[in-house]
Amino acid sequence: MMKRSAAVRTRLYKARKLLLLSLSAAALVFAFSAYRATPDEGTPPDPTRFSKVAITEAGKLDEPMEMTFLPDGRVLIVERKGGVKAIDPKTGKTTLVGTVPVNTKYKNKKGQTREAEEGLLGIIAHPKFAQNNWIFLYYADPETPRHLLTRWELKDNQLVEGSKKIVLEVATQREECCHTGGGMVFDKAGNLFLTTGNNTVNPQVGTSNLDDRPGFENNDDQRAPGNTADLRGKILRIHPEDDGSYTIPEGNLFPKGTPKTRPEIYTMGHRNPWRPTLDSKTGYLYWGEVGPDASNDSKRGPRGYDEFNQAKGPGFFGWPYFIGNNKPYNAYNHDDSSYGAPFDPQHPVNKSRNNTGLTELPKAQPAFIWYPYGLSDEFPMLGAAGRSATGGPVFRKSDFAGAKHPFPEYYEGKWFIVDFMRGWIMVVSMDENGNYKGMERFMPDQSFSSAIDMDFAPDGDLYVLEYGSAWFKGNENARLVRIEYNSGNRKPIVEVLASKKSGAAPLKTQLMSTGTKDYDGGQLQYEWKVVGAGQTKILKEANPTLTLTKPGSYKATLTVTDPAGAKTSKSMDLKVGNEPPAVAIDLAAANRTFYFPGTTLSYAVKVQDKEDGSLQTGKITPAQVAMSIDYLPLGYDQIDAAATQRGADAAAFTSTGQILLNKNDCKSCHMPNKRSVGPSYQEVAKRYKGKAGAAETLAQKVIKGGAGVWGDHAMSAHPQLSVADSRAIVEYILASNDKKPNVKSMPVKGSYATKTAEEQKEKGTYILRAAYRDRGTAAMSPLVGEDIVVLRHPSFDPEIADMSKGFNKVITPGKALYMEGNGAYLGYKDIDLTGIAGIAFKVNANSRAAAAGGLVEVRLDAPDGKVVGTTPVVETEAPAQPAAGAPPVRRGPQTIVASLAPTTGKHNLFFVFKNEKAGPNQVILQVSGIDVQPAAQTVTAKNL
Repeated sequence: MMKRSAAVRTRLYKARKLLLLSLSAAALVFAFSAYRATPDEGTPPDPTRFSKVAITEAGKLDEPMEMTFLPDGRVLIVERKGGVKAIDPKTGKTTLVGTVPVNTKYKNKKGQTREAEEGLLGIIAHPKFAQNNWIFLYYADPETPRHLLTRWELKDNQLVEGSKKIVLEVATQREECCHTGGGMVFDKAGNLFLTTGNNTVNPQVGTSNLDDRPGFENNDDQRAPGNTADLRGKILRIHPEDDGSYTIPEGNLFPKGTPKTRPEIYTMGHRNPWRPTLDSKTGYLYWGEVGPDASNDSKRGPRGYDEFNQAKGPGFFGWPYFIGNNKPYNAYNHDDSSYGAPFDPQHPVNKSRNNTGLTELPKAQPAFIWYPYGLSDEFPMLGAAGRSATGGPVFRKSDFAGAKHPFPEYYEGKWFIVDFMRGWIMVVSMDENGNYKGMERFMPDQSFSSAIDMDFAPDGDLYVLEYGSAWFKGNENARLVRIEYNSGNRKPIVEVLASKKSGAAPLKTQLMSTGTKDYDGGQLQYEWKVVGAGQTKILKEANPTLTLTKPGSYKATLTVTDPAGAKTSKSMDLKVGNEPPAVAIDLAAANRTFYFPGTTLSYAVKVQDKEDGSLQTGKITPAQVAMSIDYLPLGYDQIDAAATQRGADAAAFTSTGQILLNKNDCKSCHMPNKRSVGPSYQEVAKRYKGKAGAAETLAQKVIKGGAGVWGDHAMSAHPQLSVADSRAIVEYILASNDKKPNVKSMPVKGSYATKTAEEQKEKGTYILRAAYRDRGTAAMSPLVGEDIVVLRHPSFDPEIADMSKGFNKVITPGKALYMEGNGAYLGYKDIDLTGIAGIAFKVNANSRAAAAGGLVEVRLDAPDGKVVGTTPVVETEAPAQPAAGAPPVRRGPQTIVASLAPTTGKHNLFFVFKNEKAGPNQVILQVSGIDVQPAAQTVTAKNL
C-alpha cells in the first residue's frame, strides 16, 4: 500500500488532512513556473483538449486499490476490504461481483491490534480472458500471515465460488506496518509481473532498515528486499499455467537451480514497488517506488527519496543499501551505535544475521527519477510536498487501433507518471535508447486526488483510480475518472457546489456552477435536475436557490450544453433530515498553527448535535467521541496516525449502539458469543454481515418484533426505540465478528505534553483530531462530524514557501538560497500569529555574492499589506583578510529578529526583503532559516 506524510494543504477538503499529515502547509507548493522541464520535438497539444470525466458516483467505491480492463469494456476494481466490483464506463453502473475474505489488521507483540496496510491489494485479467474468464487477485490471507496470488473465474458478472486456485504464496509478518506492493502486469508472452513490498517496520529515523539484532527481525530489510532467497521487496516474473501452477520463464535475475535464490525474482532491492507497466515496443518495465521518510541527510546516510524506475532487464535496485541514484547508506551497528563505511553500489554485500540468501549481491542499478520531500535539484518540476510515487503507463498508439479519440502522436513512447500525494501527472520523454530526456506537466490545471492506479484502457482513454482523502475508510471522493482527448469541439467543463449539502428539514441551499466553463466560447445552457424522496425538480439557472422539505437523500445533477450541442453532466449528493454534528477542539488562547517543543497543550472537545444533544450537557457521552493526538516526525509515515484515528473511531462509534443495547432488554434473550433464548450476536452478524439493506431491515424488526427466522421463539417488539437508536444497536451487533482495533481514545478534555527539542529528531507535526458520529434519524443515516488541528514545528522552510518572488536556489558549488531584487518575498498561507512575539531570520549579506544587504518586513495578507514587524538592517560583509598563506575566511550567518505587533487570527504571511538601492536582480540577503519565537521567549539577535 501507499505511504507518505505531509501537512494540510489549505485548498483541499478538511478530510484531506488525514492524508497529508506531517509536512508543513508550505511544503505543498508545486514548483511549476512552466509545465515543461526541457524542450522536446513537436508541439504539445493544448491541455484544454483533454477532459476529465467522472465515471463512478460518490460513495460507490470503498478503498479502491487497483483496476483491470475486460475485453467487453468493463473495468474491474478491487477494494482493500475484499470487494471486487465491475464498472460499466458508459453508464457508471457499479456492481459487486464478489467479496474475498482478507486480513486487514496487524497485532504486535504488545497485543495491540491496529488497522493494517493489508487486504485485497491487486487485480489483473488474463490476456485470454475472453476465452478462459480468468482473473488474478493478490491479497492478505485472512488466517495465515501470507500474501496469496490466486486465480479465479468471473462469469455472468459473478466471481465463481469454488474456482479459486492458489498460484503463489509470499510469507509475511503481520505484527508491524508496512508495505505490500500488489501491482500486476502481463507481457506479450503471457508472463505475469507482480510487485511485493518489503513488509518491514518504518524506522523512526526515516532512513534504511538495517537492524539485524535478534528479536528485531521485522526491522531488517536485509532479510527481505536484500535477500535473494525471499520474495518480499521484489518484482516477480512467472508464467501462470492452465492447471493453476506456474513455471519460470527464461531471463529472470537468478537462473533456476541457483543455490540460495528464488527463481521467480526479476528485480530485487525494492522498498515498496507500486504500479508496474511494460512498454509494448521495447519490453522495458516501469514502476513507481515509495521511499523512506528522512527529510535530511544524516550520519546514517541520505535523506529519503521516492523513485520512478525503469528496468531494461533483471537487476538489483539497491534497497536497503542505496537510494536514488545509488546514494549509499552507511553501515550501522545497533549493538554499539557505531558507524561503518558507506556501502559500495559496485559490490553490495549482505552480511545480515537474517539473510538466508547470497552474501554477494548483483551490482546496484540507479533510479531513473528520484525526488525528496523538498525541491529536487535534478527534477525541480516535481515540486515539494508529501510524496508517494504511484507509476503509470507508457503510451504506444499502435496499442489502440480503432480508438475513437486516441491520444496524439506527440505522446508516442512517453511515460505517464502520477504521484498519490502531489496530485500531478507528468509525461516523461526518453531518447531512442530509453534514457531519460525530460518531463512536462500533463493537464497542468487539473489535480488528481490520491491516484492509486493509472492506465490506458483498450479504447485508448486514460483512466485514473482515485482512492480518496483518508486512509482506512470509505471516502465519498473515491472514484474512477477517464481522461478523453477531444480534437474537435470541446465539451463544457462542469463544476458543482452547494452552500450546504446536508442538514435538517427543511434544507435551504444554493446550487452553484462556479468554475464551469467552455473553451470554445458561446452561450451555455444550464439545467439542474434534483431527484430524491419521491420527487424531481428541474431548475434552469446557473446558480439557483433550492429548498427541500422532505427528508431523504437527493442527487443534484447539473447538465451544461454548449452551442454545438455537446453536453457534460456532474452530480453531487444532498442529504435532508439530519443536521451534521458540530465538533470543535478548543485550545483556549493557544496558537493553532504552531506548537512549541516542551510546552503543554490544554484542550477540550466540544460536540453539538441538533438531534442528539451535546457533550457538554451529557446527552452525548465522552465514550462516543473519538479523540486522538499523534506526533509525526517530519516526513514520517501517515499510516500510523490513520491507524490510531480509525481505531479510536471504531471504539467510539460503536459505543453508541453498545450503550443503547445495555439500556434495553436485549441481554435477556441474546448473548455475545453463544445462544440463549435467541441467537448470539455473532450468529446474527455472520448471517447478515455485508448484505445490502440488512441494518435497516433488522432495525425495523427490532422495533416491531418478529419470529420464525431463528426458531419458534418470538422476538419482542421494542416500540419505545426510535429508528435511529434501533439502527445503532443493529450496527453494533453486525460488527460483533470484526477484528477490532484496541487503540484507546484519549479523554475529551485534558492536557498533552509536547516533546522537547532534544526528543524531536525531526521537525515534526502534531495532529489533534476529534470526531463524533450521530445516531441519524428515521429518514437519514448517521453523519460524522470532525475537527482536525495540525500544529507544525515553529519554523518556515524558505525552499517550500507557498508564494515567492525573487527567490533563487543555487546548488553549486554549494547550496545557497538567495532573495534577489528589492521587494523579493516569501509567502505562507493561513498562519496564526496568536502569541507570537517575533520571527527570527538566519541570513548572510556576503560580499562574494555581491549582496546588497537589507532588512526584512513581516506583512499580513499581501506583499504590500500591513507591516507588523521589521528586522534591523544587515550590512554587506566586508571581505575578511586571512593571514598570509591561510585559506579565505568565511563569515557565518547571523540571526536578525522582527518583533511583531500583537496579531490574532490566521493570515497569509509575507516576508519581504527590502533594499531600495539594490539592482533588479541583485542579491539582497542569503537566507538559510526562519524560526518562530513565542511571546514567552526572550528575543535576542546573535551571531551563530
